[in-house]
Amino acid sequence: MRIAFRVAFAAVATTVMAQAALGSELLLLPTQSTLHGPSAQQRLILVEHKSGRIIREVTEAIVFQSADSAVASVDESGKVQAVGDGETVITAKFGDAAAQATIKVVGSKSQHIPSFRNQIIPVLTRFGCNSGACHGALAGKGGLKLSLRGYDPEADHFAITRQALGRRVDLAIPEKSLLLLKPTQALPHGGGHRLDPGSAEYELLRSWLAAMAPGPKPEDVSLVRLEAFPRSAQLAPGSRMQVVVRAHYSNGAMADVTGWAKFSSTEDLVAGVEDSGLIKVSGHGEAAINVWFSNQVAVVRVLSPHPHTERIEQLFASAERRNFIDDLVLAKLRTLNIPPSPVCSDQEFIRRVYLDTAGILPTVDEQRQFIADPAKDKRLRLINRLLERPEFIDYWAYKWADLLLVSSRKLPQPAVWAFHQFIRQSVADNKPWDEFAREIVTASGSSLDQGAVNYFVLHKDAAELAEATSVTFLGMSITCCRCHNHPLEKWTQDQYWSFANLFSRVALKNGFRPGEVLVHSKPDGEALHLRRGTAMPPTPLDAQPLPLNSQHDRREYLARWLTDPKNPYFAKAIVNRVWRNFMGRGLIEAEDDLRQTNPPCNEELLNALVADFVAPVDGGKPYDLRRLMRHILSSATYQRSSVPLPENAADDRYGSRYLIRRLSAEVALDAYSQVTGVPTPFNQLLVGTTGGTAGTNNYPLGTRALQLPDTQVVSTFLDAFGRPGREQTCACERQQDSSVGQALHLNNGQTLNDKLRDKSSLAEKLATEKVDDDEAIRRVYELALCRLPSQAERERLKQRMRASAEDIHSSRREVLEDLLWAVLTSSEFLFNH
Repeated sequence: MRIAFRVAFAAVATTVMAQAALGSELLLLPTQSTLHGPSAQQRLILVEHKSGRIIREVTEAIVFQSADSAVASVDESGKVQAVGDGETVITAKFGDAAAQATIKVVGSKSQHIPSFRNQIIPVLTRFGCNSGACHGALAGKGGLKLSLRGYDPEADHFAITRQALGRRVDLAIPEKSLLLLKPTQALPHGGGHRLDPGSAEYELLRSWLAAMAPGPKPEDVSLVRLEAFPRSAQLAPGSRMQVVVRAHYSNGAMADVTGWAKFSSTEDLVAGVEDSGLIKVSGHGEAAINVWFSNQVAVVRVLSPHPHTERIEQLFASAERRNFIDDLVLAKLRTLNIPPSPVCSDQEFIRRVYLDTAGILPTVDEQRQFIADPAKDKRLRLINRLLERPEFIDYWAYKWADLLLVSSRKLPQPAVWAFHQFIRQSVADNKPWDEFAREIVTASGSSLDQGAVNYFVLHKDAAELAEATSVTFLGMSITCCRCHNHPLEKWTQDQYWSFANLFSRVALKNGFRPGEVLVHSKPDGEALHLRRGTAMPPTPLDAQPLPLNSQHDRREYLARWLTDPKNPYFAKAIVNRVWRNFMGRGLIEAEDDLRQTNPPCNEELLNALVADFVAPVDGGKPYDLRRLMRHILSSATYQRSSVPLPENAADDRYGSRYLIRRLSAEVALDAYSQVTGVPTPFNQLLVGTTGGTAGTNNYPLGTRALQLPDTQVVSTFLDAFGRPGREQTCACERQQDSSVGQALHLNNGQTLNDKLRDKSSLAEKLATEKVDDDEAIRRVYELALCRLPSQAERERLKQRMRASAEDIHSSRREVLEDLLWAVLTSSEFLFNH
C-alpha cells in the first residue's frame, strides 16, 4: 500500500515540477557541441530560463534521447558519448516541456593517442600531483620534481619517463608503472589515495603508457579558450547547479574537461563549489565561481537576491538619479534587492567632497556660503571649483607619486624633485592619462631635466620594469610568472618574458652632474627567458609580437599598445583606481589585482565608465581624469548617506551607501594642522638604510604633508598612520587599518599634543578671546566636523568643561585643549563619512 502511495506521490510531484516550468524556457547546455575522437564525451545540463536569467538546474524526471544513436548515445545523467561520425540532436524531456542540443561527431574512427601536454598534465594537475604542496614544490617530493601546475611539459616528461633510471613507468606492462601504483596506493604513497583503478583518469594514463608514453611535441595543439556553462545564474539559497567546462583548442577541436578543471568561489558564504563543479547556494549576494584548466580561466557569476519587500520597492522608487552611474548602480542593486540609502545632507557632502577630492577640510566661511546657497546646482558648482584648486593638484600629485614610487630611498634628492614636478605639472595641466603614461614609458634624457626618466632609474632591470608597468598602468600583477605560469590567471612564463623583452633595450649611464642619470634606447640587447635561456619575441600582453630582428623602438611599440583605446586593461585600471578613491572600494578590489578570476562587482558600470573615459559621447577630451571624477562626484551614488539602512547594512561594494573610512595619514595630519592653526615642521630626512637622519631646509614651515615629494621625510605620525614607504608597486603598502599604536600616538604622542599646547594654537586663540563655552564648542565643531553640535552634544560638553574648570589645577586654556583633543581624536573627525 505504501509503495502505491509513493508511486502516486512521485507522479503528482513530477507533474507539479513540469508545470512549474511553464512560463519559462528550458535550455540544454551546451546547445551545440563537436566531439572529436572515438572516446569523446560531453556532459549536458538542463536548466530553466526565465526573464533572461537561468534560475535553476532541472535534475529530476528528465528523459534524454538521441535522434541518431549511431552518431552519439546519451545516458540518463545527460552524458553524451561519440559513436560514429555525423550529426544528431539530443532531446531532454521534462514533463510536457523539452529542450534540444546539437551534437556533431568527427574522427570517431581515428586512432587516439593521449597528449601529454593537453591530457596527461591536466590529470596530474587535477589531482594535485604538481601542486606546491606535492611534487610541484621547489625541491619536489619523494625524489620526484615536477614543474608547478605543469608549466614546463618537457621537463615533466623527462622526470616521469627518464629520471630514476626510468623506473617510474613500465611501458611493457603499464599497470605496473609507479605512475599508477602509487596514486592508487597499490604501493605506499606519501600523497595518499589519489586515483581509482578503472576510473577515466586511470584509463587515460594507462593508454598513454601503452602508447609508449609520448612526450610533448612542438606541433601539439594549444588551448586557446575555456568556456563554462552556464555563464551566469540567479539561484535561491538551497539551490544546486552543475558547472560544465569546455576547452577550445587551436585546431578547432573542443573537449569536455569538467572532470579535470579546478573550481573555487570568491564568496563561499553565498555560493560554494565542490571539486566536481557542483555549486551550492547558501546565502544572499553574489559570487564568482572561478574555473581553471591548463592556464586558461573562466568565470560563472551566481546571483542570489535578498528577499523582496514593499519597503524595498518604495526605497527604489524614491532613489535619486543624476547620471548614467546611478542608472547602472540602481539596476545592480535592484537585481540583488539591496535598497539605496537617501542622499546625504549638505553638511555631510561638503566635508566629504573636500576630503576625497583635495584632502582638506572646508573653512567655516566655505561651509556657511555653501549651506546658505539655494541653487539646485550648487553641489556641481562646488565640485567644479574643487577640481581647479591647488590643493586638488597636491592631493592627486601625491597619489600618483605613491603609485610611481617617488622617494629618495632609491633616487637622489634632485631627481626626486624632478620626478615630482613632472607629476604635479601633469596634474595641473589635466594631462590626459594616455599621454601621461606614454611620456613615462618612452622617456629619455637626463633624470634631472626630464622627470619621467626616473621611472627607468627606479626600475633598471627589464623584468622589474615589466612587473612595475603591469601593476602601475594595467592594474595587474604578473610577478609570479617570472618563474612559473600564473596560478590564478592565464598569463604564462613565456608571456612574461616576451613582455619583459620590450624593456631590454633601455640604456642608462651616469651624467656629468651629481646624481644625474642619462636614459636612452639602444639598438641591441635581449632579456633572456629564465628557464629557456633564449630571447622571446617582444610582445605586449595578449597582443601581436614584434620580430626579434625588428629595428622598431620597443618602448614606442609598447606605448602604442598600452594607450590603444582597444587595450582591455589600461583604461580599466585607472578608472578603477579613481572610483576606489571616492567610493572606498574599487569596482574590482584590490585596485592592483585586476584579473579574470577577480571580476568586477558591477561589470556593466565599469564598462560604461571605461567607454566614456576612452571615447566621451559628449565630445569631451578622451582620458580626461577630471571629467571622470566629475561624473563620479556628481552622481547620487557618491552623494548617498553613509548611514546604513537595515536592508543595506551588509553591503560593502555595490554603492547602496557611502562607505565610511579612516582618513589617510597625510590628510589626517594636515587636518590637525588646519584645525589647530599650527603647521607641522618637516625638517629631517632619513638617509641610507640604517635609520640615520639629516636636517633639511627644503620644506618651509607651512608645507602640508600632501605637498611632500618624498616619503623619506621624517614623521612618526605619518608612519604610524600607514604612510607607504614607496618601495614596491602595490596599493597594499598603504595601511588603512586602525591600530593600538595609532591610539597610543593620539593619546601620548607629540604630534597632536604639541599642536594643542602651541602658543599659536586654536586653544590659545579661544582663551585669549575669552569666548564662552557655547561659542568654543560651536567653533571647534564647525572647524573639525563641519557641522554645528546638537543640543545634547552641547550640554554634555558644557557639563564636562564646567567640571574641568572647577579643578583648581586646570586653567581655561587647558579646558579648551581638552575640548579640542576630545573632538580631534573622535571617530567622527578621523573618518570620512
